[in-house]
Amino acid sequence: MYAFSYDVPADEGIYRQVQAGLGEEPPKGLIVMMVVKRDGGLRHLGVWESKELFDRFQQERVGPAVAGVLAAIGVTERPPPPEVEEMALVDVATA
Repeated sequence: MYAFSYDVPADEGIYRQVQAGLGEEPPKGLIVMMVVKRDGGLRHLGVWESKELFDRFQQERVGPAVAGVLAAIGVTERPPPPEVEEMALVDVATA
């Protein structure tokens, strides 16, 4: 499994717009994803079946969705990708 976190300088409104652009189909390989508020933006924490499935989702769905939202608000240059911190996963429990 692949666990990570990364921070983005976006608010909930931007996040919701990106989510809407991702479509309804759940991403292949996603186990759990949380997004929490932090000073200056949002922190994403995720667990996926593999890094490859996470990377594919980022490239094929998140990248285009982010670009579309940014273009709609007048941002023409895509910001650099966030720095991803990989974490050593011990366990995941869900209800």
